[in-house]
Amino acid sequence: MGVDRRGCVDQDAATLHAVSSAVLAVTRHLSVHEVLQVIVRAAVQLLSADYAALGVPDDEGSFAEFVVEGISDAEWEAIGPLPRQHGMLAAMLRDDEPKRLADIRREPEFEGWPAAHPVLKDFLGVPIKDGEDILGIIFLANKKDVPKGQGFTASDEELLTLFAAHAAIAMTNARLYERNRELTVVAERNRLARELHDAVAQKLFSLRLTAKAAAALAERDPARTVSELAQVERLAAEALAELRAVIFELRPADLADGLVPSLRKHVEVLDRAYETAVRFAGDGAVALPEDQEAALFRIAQEALYNALRHSGAATVDVRLGRDDHRVVLEVVDDGSGIVNGAEPPGGLGLASMRDRARSIGGSLAIETDPGAGTVVRLEVPA
Repeated sequence: MGVDRRGCVDQDAATLHAVSSAVLAVTRHLSVHEVLQVIVRAAVQLLSADYAALGVPDDEGSFAEFVVEGISDAEWEAIGPLPRQHGMLAAMLRDDEPKRLADIRREPEFEGWPAAHPVLKDFLGVPIKDGEDILGIIFLANKKDVPKGQGFTASDEELLTLFAAHAAIAMTNARLYERNRELTVVAERNRLARELHDAVAQKLFSLRLTAKAAAALAERDPARTVSELAQVERLAAEALAELRAVIFELRPADLADGLVPSLRKHVEVLDRAYETAVRFAGDGAVALPEDQEAALFRIAQEALYNALRHSGAATVDVRLGRDDHRVVLEVVDDGSGIVNGAEPPGGLGLASMRDRARSIGGSLAIETDPGAGTVVRLEVPA
């Protein structure tokens, strides 16, 4: 009997494409929780199963995280607390080997499920390992579209083992990324603390001493009191200017919360720090690659700096949204406008804003008329 080599090649190519697509889906995500969610979702699609789960063990006999696919939020809530490391899960942690079962309910290790748990029959579980360390266990249950009595095959086990090896890399990278992000945030906080201490705290200390001196002189030397109060006003103005300068430097080092939440928080801080009303409207679905989000945030920051420091505007509106296949950022003020496109004195640089826009494949337009305000509009391909 002849062998259909073309059919085998086509099947191998389809399998390779499925694994490649699943791995790419996992590696696009950076946070550990997102990676876990995408792993189970990709595994369900890759091996055509009703259910998938991934458990990350802790040191206390339970799981630090347990992510499922195929179960609704309401069903998961009804099931109850995270599972502990007993039954088949404990056996897999102990034996450190894949498990492929025709019916998990018939195994000696099976200890039952909570009442609301779905019924699992055929089962395939694979450890996710980094060297000798077990990062987690991924398992599938209830193979779809197979004749009754048949479940996961040896080929399925081989495929899930291959996928688990790539998932281990993604999980390790995500953990390293989150650790690096934590260290970066700590370093940024320390830098800002130093700047606040060096610049603002010293001026506030001087302001306090000067105010106390003015109070002591109020009755016996009114003329000198006036001079001391003028010094208080000058120091207060300098401290406020320093504080505002530090606020403009406040930024998520890696936009960990996402572009829209980070920009909204920045606008809220500026609105409290300035008499100008600063408002934000954003589409929560906006997402770009990390380098583009960082550049867009910086451009928004520079446009806000120019509007608040140089335009005399009563209101500044920041808008971020999608337009067809573009992400559009607008910073609109009702201030004095830019005369002949001239650079505002001490501004952060219209030229640098354009350079940043070009670096991410975007375009920057500035519409302005003297006395009629300014619109800074950035368009970036989504």
